[in-house]
Formats: sequence, C-alpha cells, structure tokens
Amino acid sequence: MRLGYSLGYWSAGPPPGALETVIAAERLGFDSVWTSEAYGSDAFTPLAWWGSRTERVRLGTAIAQISARTPTATAMAALTLDHLSGGRFVLGLGASGPQVVEGWYGQPYPRPLARTREFVAIVREVLAREAPVTFDGAFYRLPLPADEGAGLGKPLRSTVHPLRRDLPVHLAAEGPKNVALAAEIADGWLPMFYSPRMDAEYRDLLAQGFAARSDDRDPAPFEVVAPVPVVLADSVEAAAEQIRPFIALYAGGMGAKGANFHRNVLDRLGYGEVCDEIQAHYLAGDKARAAAAVPVELVHDVALVGTPDDVRAQLPAWRATAITTLVVQGDPRTLPAVAAVLQAD
Repeated sequence: MRLGYSLGYWSAGPPPGALETVIAAERLGFDSVWTSEAYGSDAFTPLAWWGSRTERVRLGTAIAQISARTPTATAMAALTLDHLSGGRFVLGLGASGPQVVEGWYGQPYPRPLARTREFVAIVREVLAREAPVTFDGAFYRLPLPADEGAGLGKPLRSTVHPLRRDLPVHLAAEGPKNVALAAEIADGWLPMFYSPRMDAEYRDLLAQGFAARSDDRDPAPFEVVAPVPVVLADSVEAAAEQIRPFIALYAGGMGAKGANFHRNVLDRLGYGEVCDEIQAHYLAGDKARAAAAVPVELVHDVALVGTPDDVRAQLPAWRATAITTLVVQGDPRTLPAVAAVLQAD
C-alpha cells in the first residue's frame, strides 16, 4: 500500500507551507500528492506550481469537477501537465453535487453517471489522438450541430501529441453504481470515507465494474486511492476530537438535505441516526454541536487515530483492503511522524 498526501482545496487563501509540504512528501518517500477543488481554488494550478519543484512524486487531482470544464479543455490541461511533469500526472475526475454544479457552474446536475461516461470517453479520445475528435452524445456533441451555432465547427485533433496516451483517469465515486462505473471505465477509484468494514462490499462493486468493461484492459493495475484522516495524539479520543469537525462538515453541511452523497456513505456504514443529528445541528448553524455528535466509533471507522502504537495496531485492517494508495489527510507539520508510523514494517 503506497502513501499519498492530500493538499485538498484552499480555504480563504493558499495554505501556508504547502510547497514545503510537497517537497517533504517526496523526500519522505510518498508516492503522490493530490489537490481538489470546490468553488474557490482550482485543482490544476497548484499541482503545476508546487509540483515544478519535485522530480518523482506523482501529481493528481482528487478531484477536478467535470462541470467546471468541457471534456476537451480538461484533456488539454491533463496532457499539458503530464508533459510538464515528465509523465507524473493523474487525472482524477468527479461529478460533485447539485448545489455546486447548478449553483456555481450553472450546469444541470441530473444523470451524473451518464454525463461522466461521456466525459471520460471524450477525454480518452483526445489523449488517443488517433483522429479528429467527434462525439454525438446526450450531453456533449463535437462539433456543435450547425443549426445550434455559426455552422462553422469542424472536428479537430489536438495539436499537441500527448506524452502518454494511457494517462491514468480516476473517478471519485461514493454511490454503489458510481463505484462500479469507476471500475468499468476508469483506471482508478477515489473513494470518500473508506472503511475496512465495507471492504467486501466495495470489492464486489469493483468486480461488477470490471466484468462490464467493453474492452480488454487488464484490471490488475487498477488503483484505489483513498483519502484517510490520520491524526497522532495522546489518545484515540484526543485524536478523534480533531477529526470530528471534518466529518460533521461533510455529513451535515456538504450537500443539500436529502442529497448529500458524503452522508450517504456514512449511512451505509450504519450511522443513519447519528447523521440525522449531525445534519440537524449543522443546518441550524450550530457547528460545535454537530461536531460533538460525531461518535468516536465513527471516527475510528474512517480514520487512523491515536498514539503511534494505536495507529500501528489499526494498520493491518487497512492494509488488507482493496486500497492501493492511502492518501494522508492531516496537519502537514506532523507528516514526518505520520510517515514514520505508516511506513514501519
């Protein structure tokens, strides 16, 4: 199981010490660093800026939102960053949720799986560079039909030859159908709130996706790149206290009531009633009570927490899962100590 580090997305501004963290992750032997986006900082620019100071570590978006860019613009950014990094880029994509897609991007959200399928197909066609790109889908059409524009559009092929035609495309997915879709059309899966308790179910969903593949791609190299909060403290409870606000945010505030896919993952873990309470407090504006409602058992299910010995004792369960890369979410100042624990034999 390889290690990655999550830079996430920015809050009010660039996170202090991010460049030093990226350099430290490479020095400590981490396999990858990952960025994301919501409705502030984008996912590509930080990788290009900070990644330019690295030589080995892979650079991935976890995630770039498909409604933020057209498929061809996304492919352009991916092949550009892959060239600049010497073949170290990983394109992680995700559908996001209706509040962001319709509120921030002004794009319709319905049928996100079908939209994702078309999006990935176009990205792969651009990267293959076998012919001018054409596509006639329900969501994307290239070129635009003559009666919907100036009538001058024509099929085009990227002027730039991709460094890797098989540049890896990963999908962020939380719902069962979306997890299976990742295994069917992508090269990797970016889960949220992975828990070893759900491993058998996840393996079954991935197997369904592999069986549905329409090509002869070998599923063996498929990656499962899971962000996992890791906090070292004097006790499990003390560490859990640092993670509770994060879980409360995603269970209670990231998504509309009745349409929160992050919360749905925790529901399937058996925390439906707990999430009802968290969400009620969060939507009422009481974030402190929402965080306090997160039980330590939930934290323990989706995170690595406690003393170094506590975390070492938890590691075997995580190493036995389908996860191929554990992406550390945590205070960058603790990265050397976390690396020492996670990399121990």
